[in-house]
Amino acid sequence: MDRMIYLSMAGAKAAMQRQDVLSNNLANVSTNGFREELQAFRAVPVRGDGASTRAYALETSVGYNNAPGVEQVTERPLDVAMKGNAWLAVQGLDGTEAYTRAGALDVNSDGLLVLRNGLQVQGDGGPIQAPPNSQLTIGADGTVSAKTADSPRSVPIGKLKLVTPTAPLQRGDDGLFRAADGNDLEADPTARLQDGALEGSNVSPVETMVSMIAAARQFEQQMKLLQIAQTQGQESSKLLSES
Repeated sequence: MDRMIYLSMAGAKAAMQRQDVLSNNLANVSTNGFREELQAFRAVPVRGDGASTRAYALETSVGYNNAPGVEQVTERPLDVAMKGNAWLAVQGLDGTEAYTRAGALDVNSDGLLVLRNGLQVQGDGGPIQAPPNSQLTIGADGTVSAKTADSPRSVPIGKLKLVTPTAPLQRGDDGLFRAADGNDLEADPTARLQDGALEGSNVSPVETMVSMIAAARQFEQQMKLLQIAQTQGQESSKLLSES
């Protein structure tokens, strides 16, 4: 009886955790550059006397879906979509270098090139400072050029740091990605981007909704098994008390 209760409880918990991952993916279906989070479970034996036959089903992240999202043409000069496996380097809120596929850029009040959420974009030589009242353009190799009223032509002011990781990155709690060993990646001179475009999320809303429905049904089945185990336990106790 305890085995049935244990298995039902573990299955219900796993279904709830899967729902959390799926709901987060669905919430970011329109987030530029978002990478679908993948999930799996692993068995961990329970330690202790009499528990050698028991195992916990623990959630384990297998990373993310690295398939590119659909490219959306915006014709905005500061919108960039990374090509291939290229990633854009930014400075996280904790001060460390992180990487993203979101390419909607802006210039803040201090003249620094930043993401829409305010995170500072990293250049090959550090932050990229735009001249006051300048028009910026971004080349395919990430070179940022500025044109002012005093200059008849665009002048390079920096280059976006684009990296191409050779191993899967790890997603942080802030939604940004970092190298598994915690070190900064070297800039890749061969990395390319498309200006005037943004990469969409690679989450499929239809597939995610279907998976959420399946997880909800699985949770209901596990709860029914718990109710059956409870009923059987009550009946067993009643029979024992009568005898």
